[in-house]
Amino acid sequence: MNTAAAAIRIDEGSPGSVRVSGELTFGTAAAALKAIDAAVARDGRSELDLAGVSRSDSAGLACVLAVLAQSAERGRKLNVRNMPEGMHLLASVCEVEGLMA
Repeated sequence: MNTAAAAIRIDEGSPGSVRVSGELTFGTAAAALKAIDAAVARDGRSELDLAGVSRSDSAGLACVLAVLAQSAERGRKLNVRNMPEGMHLLASVCEVEGLMA
């Protein structure tokens, strides 16, 4: 297992929800995007729970925005819950928090 895969964990145990934990950063964003998108696509998941994200940066924010866009392309609304404060502040500064509502 590579370091990026070890730093991010995806849990699909809750019906309708995908829980992300670990670091969502430049080092993990590419692998996380693939894993999160695949998990969200299964069974029409409608919630992305970021409560377990311990660290994020602009690449993590971009990853979440990409997952939201891909879900919308499939005709599904995906709700983001428990966004880390740092990601929320970055989304505000970048004026994209409306996309994550």
